Amino acid sequence: MNIYALSSGRGPSGIAIIRLSGKDALNISELITQKKNLKSKEINLCKFYNPSNNTLIDEGLLLSFPCPNSFTGEDLVEFHIHGSNAVISYFLKVLSEQDNCRLAEAGEFTKIAFQNNKVDLIEAESIGDLIHSETELQRLQALKLVQGNASKYYNELREKLIKSLAYIEAKIDFAEDDLPESVLKEVQNSIREVYTDIKKILKSHDIGEKIRDGFKVSIVGEVNAGKSSLLNLLSKRDAAIVSAEKGTTRDVIEVYLNIDGYPVILADTAGIRNSENEIEKKGISLAINKSKESDLNLIMIDNSSKSIDPKIKNLINENCIVVLNKSDVDSKQNHNFKNVEIVLISVKNNQNITQLITKIKKNLSSKFTTSNTVLVTRERHRVKLIDCLKEIDNFLKKDQNKDIEMAAEDLRLATRHLGSIVGKVDVEEILGSIFKDFCIGK
Repeated sequence: MNIYALSSGRGPSGIAIIRLSGKDALNISELITQKKNLKSKEINLCKFYNPSNNTLIDEGLLLSFPCPNSFTGEDLVEFHIHGSNAVISYFLKVLSEQDNCRLAEAGEFTKIAFQNNKVDLIEAESIGDLIHSETELQRLQALKLVQGNASKYYNELREKLIKSLAYIEAKIDFAEDDLPESVLKEVQNSIREVYTDIKKILKSHDIGEKIRDGFKVSIVGEVNAGKSSLLNLLSKRDAAIVSAEKGTTRDVIEVYLNIDGYPVILADTAGIRNSENEIEKKGISLAINKSKESDLNLIMIDNSSKSIDPKIKNLINENCIVVLNKSDVDSKQNHNFKNVEIVLISVKNNQNITQLITKIKKNLSSKFTTSNTVLVTRERHRVKLIDCLKEIDNFLKKDQNKDIEMAAEDLRLATRHLGSIVGKVDVEEILGSIFKDFCIGK
């Protein structure tokens, strides 16, 4: 079956790209262009026709990628046409009328590329991450994965386990020929090295996932301190209702922001105070719980206030930045706290907001800096690494002389868990969950 899809964004646009992949892709392209011997190493300037009635569809470019030297590993053709919705719709209709031709499912081009060993699972997932990246940090992380850095590292760890397993199985198969003690010791050391390396990766697993999904930053603090106004200012839209009436915010309001290259999920919360209103009390409870889940808290305080609620003081720690607002009312810093970042701002006058953004970025950067070149970006990877560690741990706990066969099975399972991250084993059951979030045409 041949698959086709619009791989560029919907029109209107100057150019649209339609992809066609499959064993008949080159034949279908010859029908549509009415040209034989289309060149694969050159750009072909063509007119495109409806084969059923010879109606001219458009004029544009055709790029031909014969198998196996294509993204999918099959014959693949790209039609570069004008990006009007009318041209795109008609061209897709013409393709749908060709024999054994259907619209591609989401991520199907990349899925076929994986099945034809053009990319591994990590590279396939990172293509999706690169497409959906919105910040510089996300782009750089996805690009490293696309280039195969993580895949190479996991494959090296897996090769170490396979080599060690080969020695263990040799000991089982040729029990009468004792392996030298030095070889067995080398096996043990190699497996412990893998164990240590995986431990290091898992220790910093939060970093990759947070870069991919966003760092959680919450604005918590006094009522009417300007929390909602700050959210609106940073998000550059009226995401939260702002009112002089105290207790306006009752629920948690979240917006996704790109703060100087850092993906941030910024949450506005209810002002913390003593209240008899049941709904407001619920909102205050949500605010306190949200602060506990966050990677960073912005503790918002009215710089002109005479005293600070003890509940708010309890939230001030090394995991926060104290934001003293309303410097337009009183320009002198009236509150001080030890060993805590403080910034005096005015949301109303947009004063020192750049300084606040710099402090947010610096705080997140200091918390989520790692020497590891490989970061865990998905829950699937983390679970498989944990499972691998468990099996290696089981192996190391066993008596290699008495329980050699059981120990070998532990090592076999560890190798399988590690291999499934990059797709070195049967992974059909997880393909659907990986490719379902891809856009059509990729």
